Amino acid sequence: MKRFAMRVGALLASLACVSAGADAHAHGEGDPVLGKLMIDALEVHEVEGDDPLRWDVEAWLGRDLSKLWLKSEGRRNDGATEAAELQLLYARAVTPFWDVQAGWRGDLEPGPSRDWLALGLRGTAPYFVDVDAALFVGTAGRTALRVKAEYEWRLTRRLILGPELEVNAYGKDDPELGLGAGLSTAQLALRLYYRPVPQFSPYVGVEGRRRFGETEDFARAGGRAPDDAWLLAGVRAWF
Repeated sequence: MKRFAMRVGALLASLACVSAGADAHAHGEGDPVLGKLMIDALEVHEVEGDDPLRWDVEAWLGRDLSKLWLKSEGRRNDGATEAAELQLLYARAVTPFWDVQAGWRGDLEPGPSRDWLALGLRGTAPYFVDVDAALFVGTAGRTALRVKAEYEWRLTRRLILGPELEVNAYGKDDPELGLGAGLSTAQLALRLYYRPVPQFSPYVGVEGRRRFGETEDFARAGGRAPDDAWLLAGVRAWF
């Protein structure tokens, strides 16, 4: 795992250096290096256990056309980390609204950990739908596909309704993690944001998750229901 991550990191650093040099030559001083930290979700869920917490945090550093991205998401409950994922990506703009991304994804929890090569496309589709789609290629012939779509519907100047859909699929069974081949899970969330300033939005909402196929069978065998739903409250911010 460490060797795989080091190779991907070296590749990303090389791509970033080459791209940064090309951008600097093309744009001169008019394209400075900038950065941004985005807390897409920091929320508590109404589920069994003490202090259930979910996070989804992203940060980027780079120029207008090329950036390095760091993504982290996961869940904690009862003082333990139930799920944790980390991604390190290089992104390059291919149109004014779309970036291609490539890099490394690591599933750190629950064990055993998994390493993936990530290839993705991220941007804004027609009707202002934000889309983040990625194909992952792992060791032992593993493959995975994830598609996220989010839309913001402005109800008033400060109230915003945000539906979000995430779908995950896998190329083969992974019994150790309870994941089955084919369509694995679909999650649908609806959040109501209050945005007093652009950089900060507290919200409340509801989210549901449905398991399918072999993933559903693994869940039932482990004593879990095939679907879940919960209330949530949290904050979204960027700096």
